Amino acid sequence: MTTMVATHNTSEALASILTKVRALGPTLRKRALDAERAGRHSDETIADLDATGAFDIGSPAEFGGYELTVREQLDVISEVSKWDGSCGWSVWVGASTNWIPAGSGARVVEEVYGSEWVGPRVAGSSHFPASKGRAQRVEGGWVITGGPWTFGSDSLWAPFTNLGCIADEGDGPYLLAVQVPRDELRSLDDWQVAGMRATGSVSLTLVGDELFVPDHRCVDFRHIAGGTIDNGLKGSLWKAPSLGWAFSLMAGMSIGLAHGALERFLERSAGRPIRGTTYKNQLEAPSTHLMLAEVHSKIQSATLSARANAEETDRLGALAAAGTPADPEYMQMFSARVLIETAYAAKWCAEAIELIQRNSGSTAIMESEPIQRAWRDARVITLHGALNLEALSENYGRLMAGVQPHKFAGITTLDRFAPVAPGKA
Repeated sequence: MTTMVATHNTSEALASILTKVRALGPTLRKRALDAERAGRHSDETIADLDATGAFDIGSPAEFGGYELTVREQLDVISEVSKWDGSCGWSVWVGASTNWIPAGSGARVVEEVYGSEWVGPRVAGSSHFPASKGRAQRVEGGWVITGGPWTFGSDSLWAPFTNLGCIADEGDGPYLLAVQVPRDELRSLDDWQVAGMRATGSVSLTLVGDELFVPDHRCVDFRHIAGGTIDNGLKGSLWKAPSLGWAFSLMAGMSIGLAHGALERFLERSAGRPIRGTTYKNQLEAPSTHLMLAEVHSKIQSATLSARANAEETDRLGALAAAGTPADPEYMQMFSARVLIETAYAAKWCAEAIELIQRNSGSTAIMESEPIQRAWRDARVITLHGALNLEALSENYGRLMAGVQPHKFAGITTLDRFAPVAPGKA
């Protein structure tokens, strides 16, 4: 029997959001330096981004969200990132972490999306085996201790942050995803970094020494990754592979940063001489033409792979929602592919921006110049813990050769199609 999947037309919503982001873009760029110095976006910027609809692109239609396709979300992330990488990062986190509350069940979905809110709906922190968070089961829920939880992107503005905690009930440690209200958390002033400075991705600690969290807010991360819990949502987006969703969009940040740097280069280079030559207009020099062609090729390669991965993510979500999911072997291969191609997209775009900066003269190092900020922000993306190019390359190459990848725990594991052990709900 074929399952009917609820769908809605999102093309008009996408066009409206992109128009609003483009209108806001110059303001985001103008505010970027002050936001960097403050180590966080202003509340005004969060409100302005919210007014474009950017924070709701991956929110459920049942709760008034736009629920755009992953392919459409990619366009929004790229456009925001073109104007300011830190804003793009915050919108990316706001969209790409929606699968965590959605995978946690209907009660968490209601709590996260059921009320009015300005800004991102949920943040995530320390979803990896090295998490310092600990969880002990008690009657009616869990007691959380430990921390701090690092890299809490969007936690300064979201009503909930999902914390990674290690639990062990006798069968070995496993990762628990714990949804915690913002008033139970304290932010540390430790976000002094080389790039993406305005994201305010601070570390978090509990307000007290320990925290009781009700059972429905504490979910075995393997259940979330496997999509095994009913959340009451009807759209195929909620059946889309989580790695395809999160990392296709991540490539959009790199692509947007590169496009923004390229546009800025063309703008500032018209009529600018090249020192040590007789060229009075940099845009007339063959060396510039060769550089621009290489920049284009790197950005285009990243764009085409990201779009293909986003489209395949949407297709796989539609198949799963219709009751005909792809087989685990293909899903594992696709997940590995998304990760390695996102890592290469980040690499290619960072290299493109470096070419642009190197050909922009010494004034491109000024704090006020967007090109140097794009250069730093793009390099930060390449250093994300999930984008270890060498490790991802080995794992994908192993799959190509018919060998299983390395087994490891965490958010990017390729072993996520194994059955969940009983008693870990």
